[in-house]
Parts: sequence; C-alpha cells; structure tokens
Amino acid sequence: MSNHIITREQRSFNMSQIRSTNTKPEIKLRKALWNRGVRYRKNLNTLPGKPDIAITKSKIAVFIDGEFWHGYKWNENKNNIHSNRDYWIPKIEKNINRDKEINQQLKMMEWKVLRFWSKDVIKNTEYCVEKILLLVRS
Repeated sequence: MSNHIITREQRSFNMSQIRSTNTKPEIKLRKALWNRGVRYRKNLNTLPGKPDIAITKSKIAVFIDGEFWHGYKWNENKNNIHSNRDYWIPKIEKNINRDKEINQQLKMMEWKVLRFWSKDVIKNTEYCVEKILLLVRS
C-alpha cells in the first residue's frame, strides 16, 4: 500500500482501471497453454465462479486470483489496509469465503480446481503450465 493520500476522484479512477477479465496474468497463462496444445474456454459462465480458464475435456477449472482481492497471506496483510478498513476487510473476507464455496461446488460437479496467485503466474508461468498439464494428462 502506498503511504500518500489521494483524492476520492483519483481513487475512483484508479479502481475503475482494474480489469476483471483478460488481465496480464490470464493472457500470459492462456498463451502458454495454447502454445502447449491445451484448448480451453475463457470465463465459462455456465460453471460456478466463472473460471478464468476452463479445460472442459479434462474438467479442470483454473482461477488466477489477484492478491489484494482474494486475500493473499490474509492474516498478515489485512493489517496493511489503512483506508476504509470497515469496507475492505469484510469484502475481502467475503471473497475468500466465496472462493472456498466455489471450489466445493466445482468439486461436487467432479471438476478439478486450480487456483494461482497472479504474481506467481507472472513470475513462474512455466510452473503453472506444468501443474495444469499434470492434471490434463491424469
């Protein structure tokens, strides 16, 4: 988190620029999978949680979670939220619980679920691809 204070209009603009689909980590992972011959569907809205990547043939749902929105190391990092804590802390905790519920729903439908942090996809794309390929092959 930055220590400088910005206006409400600046914050609103910054938040409006955050994408929910076709983020850089999603595109990077999708391109790597496509180059390895894996065919998939993007943001398949017929599945709970609308997975970022759905490999329907193998019943694999892949989510690429943003660290802030999905609570990366939440017990440590929630103390770093300084502005509007009454809004953000419950919101992120709700997201964490919703992610768990979606995982359960997909598993009940006999789908395999993989979740990657966006920073891990950016830093180590090949590891993520190999993890997905292991499930595809099994």
